Amino acid sequence: MHISSFAIVVPDYDAGIAFYVDRVGFTLIEDTDQGAGKRWVLVAPSPKAETRILLARAQGETQTAAIGNQTGGRVGFFLHSDDFDADFARLRDNGVVFEEEPRSEAYGKVAVWRDPWGNRWDLLQLT
Repeated sequence: MHISSFAIVVPDYDAGIAFYVDRVGFTLIEDTDQGAGKRWVLVAPSPKAETRILLARAQGETQTAAIGNQTGGRVGFFLHSDDFDADFARLRDNGVVFEEEPRSEAYGKVAVWRDPWGNRWDLLQLT
């Protein structure tokens, strides 16, 4: 078994695509109109990635309130890198907001970044 996908709630499909594809550099895997304003939007770090992110447009007050706080303020998503320095520079240059400068930990190099809505991610390269 493996996790095929997980959802990140966003305020708008196109805004989610603009950030995760245009700024972060993920691949748009699928964008299918499901009618009535719904879309099935999958992005992934690469076309071959097994796990994908479903960008789910918030509907209603409860989902809207969860935008950017799906993990209660904790880092909830982890993007592994094979070339931390290059990926850090590329993301920063593309306007991704890092909450800290890169740091070395026992497990590897890491820096916390966030999407425009507040979801927190680790960029990390394991030792």
